[in-house]
Amino acid sequence: MARTRPWEVSDALWEHVAPFFPPAPSHAKGGRPRLPDRQAFEAIVYVLRTGIQWNALPRELGASSTIHDRFQQWEQAGLFKALWQDGLATYDELVGIQWEWQAMDAAMNKSPFGGTATGPNPTDRGKLGTKRSVLTDGAGIPLALVIDGANRHDVKLLSATLDGVLIQRPEPDGERLEQLCLDAAYDSTPVYKERVARHYWPHVRS
Repeated sequence: MARTRPWEVSDALWEHVAPFFPPAPSHAKGGRPRLPDRQAFEAIVYVLRTGIQWNALPRELGASSTIHDRFQQWEQAGLFKALWQDGLATYDELVGIQWEWQAMDAAMNKSPFGGTATGPNPTDRGKLGTKRSVLTDGAGIPLALVIDGANRHDVKLLSATLDGVLIQRPEPDGERLEQLCLDAAYDSTPVYKERVARHYWPHVRS
């Protein structure tokens, strides 16, 4: 039996995610037929799994411009957020999200083409970049993501990241706080008070 490649979308997976896709726009007769959503989705998964540039996409997976256009359309329609949210719910049901221990950190990335969520990177001679603030559970499963300019301090993204969790967080039981691991960038009294107010017990690495 041939081994499934990491970017291939199985029949079972497609059956599960297909209802989340927005309906295809109607076009007048004539012209090229629309690339099937499944094929376009598989090509997007290929780009995400391999890390290649869009214009390096193998032709047999589809025209890179078409795939990138479809990616942008679906992103604007909220498709990927919906798939992430559904994935978290399914994972929580089958495996269980490890709420007891969570971790948050932020990292800067280059953004030479600019964009609305960019800013001068103080560690890269002021070149445009982004900062991604991520919250994960104890197993490293991403629960929330916030993107801002590279010049935005980690602390300024704390509230938005905690508010951005895509699945319902269990109600605090009043006795046991969830543990939140952070680095020294978050070591301040106002941040400490906010974390405790949100029923997190902070562990700050010095």
